[in-house]
Amino acid sequence: MQYEPQAMQANEVYRLMISLVIPRPIAFVSTMSPDGRLNLAPFSYFIAISSKPALIGITFTHRPDDPKDTLRNIRETGEFVVNVVSEELLDPMVKTSGEYPSEVNEFELSGLATRPSRVVKPPAVAASPAHLECRLERELLLGNGTFVIGEVVAIDVDDAVFTDGYVDAMKVRPVGRMAGEFYSLTREVTRAARPRAERRPKTGS
Repeated sequence: MQYEPQAMQANEVYRLMISLVIPRPIAFVSTMSPDGRLNLAPFSYFIAISSKPALIGITFTHRPDDPKDTLRNIRETGEFVVNVVSEELLDPMVKTSGEYPSEVNEFELSGLATRPSRVVKPPAVAASPAHLECRLERELLLGNGTFVIGEVVAIDVDDAVFTDGYVDAMKVRPVGRMAGEFYSLTREVTRAARPRAERRPKTGS
C-alpha cells in the first residue's frame, strides 16, 4: 500500500501513524488545577528531547475551544509530573484515558494512590516506579498538535528497579502504546553493542 498524507484526512493519517510508530512510551501525566483539583491522564506522543537541561515533550491534539484538562492545568500552573507506566499500572492507566468532565478525579476513579512530589505541587502516582517532575518550558503549535516542552526539575526512581547501578528495564517492566486498544509488554530485551568509531577533529582549509 502507498499513501499520500497530504491527500488524507487527519484521522486517517493518525490511525496509520500510531500503527507504525510503535511501541511508543506513555507519559502518565498528573496535574493539579489552580484550585487544587487533580487530573491524571496518559499520552503516547511523548519523547525525551535534551539532557542538559533535561527536557521532555508531549503532544496534545489541538482543540482550541476545549483543551484537555491536562493541557489547561499545565498552562495555568506551569507544573506537571510524568509517571512511568509499569505493567501493574496498565489497567488503572487505561481507566484514566476516558474523556471525563474536569471535576472527575482520575486518581479516585482508577483507585491509584498519590504521593507528594519533591519540587512541584501536583502529586505523583505512588505505584509508579519512576516520576519526572516538570515545569513548563514552552509550548509550540505544530500542525494539528500542541507540543508542550517540560523541563525536568526532579527525578525519583524506585531503588528496587536498579541493577548494578543502572535502571533495569526488566524490573521496570514498562508498557508501550500500540494502535487501537493494544499495548506492548516488556518480556524480553536484547543487547547489541554499538560500534566504536574514533571522531577525528576537523581541519581548517
